[in-house]
Amino acid sequence: MIYLDTHVVIWLFTDKGKRLSTDARLLIENAYSILISPMVLLELDFLNEIHRITLGSESVYDYLHDRIGLTICEKSFSSVVHMATEQSWTRDPFDRLITSHAALDQNILVTKDETIRKNYSLAKW
Repeated sequence: MIYLDTHVVIWLFTDKGKRLSTDARLLIENAYSILISPMVLLELDFLNEIHRITLGSESVYDYLHDRIGLTICEKSFSSVVHMATEQSWTRDPFDRLITSHAALDQNILVTKDETIRKNYSLAKW
């Protein structure tokens, strides 16, 4: 089971993952379950609202759900928030919650973000 960070989702949608590292691509191709935090959906819509991307979360999610079997994590939000309160290495609420979704059960998080990778040992690129 692996989780994807927001930029990984965007890259899988926009260029079929050409910007992913070889290791990241292999993790995704070989995963039996690929998940995202619901915060990824919120961040996609936020990025759409500020015109950094052109499509909202529904279009991106539907495409990747059909293409790679992407699903939305359904862990208890209160459990994820509790874990996020312990993530003092960032002030970014998206990064805290996305990382916490993966960390709650010690799952891999595929991300290029160096700060996340320095602070979450199962973050891979």
